[in-house]
Amino acid sequence: MTDILRDRGALFLGSRLKRLAERMQGDVIKVAEAAGLAIQPSQYPLLATLDRQGPMTLGALTTAMQLSQPAVTRMAAKLSDMGLVSIDRLHKDQRHKTVTLTEAGRADLERSKLHVWPQVEAAVRDMLDGLEGPLLDQVAALEGMLAQSPLDQRARAKAEAGLIIHDYTDALAPAFRDINAEWIDAMYAMEQADRDVLDHPRERIIDRGGDILFVEAEGLGIVGACALQKTGEAQFELTKMGVLQSARGRKAGEYLLKAVIARAERLGARRLYLLSNRKSAAAIHLYEKLGFVHDADIMREFGARYARCNVAMLYRGP
Repeated sequence: MTDILRDRGALFLGSRLKRLAERMQGDVIKVAEAAGLAIQPSQYPLLATLDRQGPMTLGALTTAMQLSQPAVTRMAAKLSDMGLVSIDRLHKDQRHKTVTLTEAGRADLERSKLHVWPQVEAAVRDMLDGLEGPLLDQVAALEGMLAQSPLDQRARAKAEAGLIIHDYTDALAPAFRDINAEWIDAMYAMEQADRDVLDHPRERIIDRGGDILFVEAEGLGIVGACALQKTGEAQFELTKMGVLQSARGRKAGEYLLKAVIARAERLGARRLYLLSNRKSAAAIHLYEKLGFVHDADIMREFGARYARCNVAMLYRGP
């Protein structure tokens, strides 16, 4: 039997993309269920929007998510029935009712960030890497990869590989400091520029448009961290990257660095640089391997930030 959506790809592109989305969402449901979560993939964007923005009216949610108001209202009502959000019933106009994450909603979202999102995101990144050519060819390639190995299996394989990427939360702030303090104290001396970032990661990194990622190793917990500090328009410094001695040899640093470079691209970075020291030979080799090159202009512009800085690099890509 022929596949009409594939045979007439341009004509039925919307239907084909919807089919692909439903296939992927069905696989994500299995990942969530394995983590003991009843959240549907289509509900995550609403929960994530509230998590990032705080309580919002249904009208504001509709604008932020770029969905229809009835669709957002139905989604919020379902999440309210599940106890994951609360809805202010004081307004007769549906658009002005305020939606807020409940404690249960926050708890389930945190579990999702630990046990669902990193695995799914890593699995999808793997599928997207190497895609090229016209859009319809890329869609066909994705369909073929999913037919060969469903997304939930790919996500499980990522988890079984023993390395998982985590986004920043305030609960991980102590790990960010401890991981970086280990290598700084062992090889150099803690400078005030270090303390400013390590003691105040949210204020110095997150709230200023940057990001921090962590890597977890199976059986060891969080073992690595790396920050993207925004220093200008579409400009970021890759900084405070470290992996605990106890996790060396498991390629956690390379796994983390790839994720951080991908995150910088998602943040719109047109200029990504780093500052280091020749004593960190292994780290410099890894930076070179993944596309960073030594750059005299970066040294002149930013090198004075640290007394220990004698290496400056700019990301040029693979």
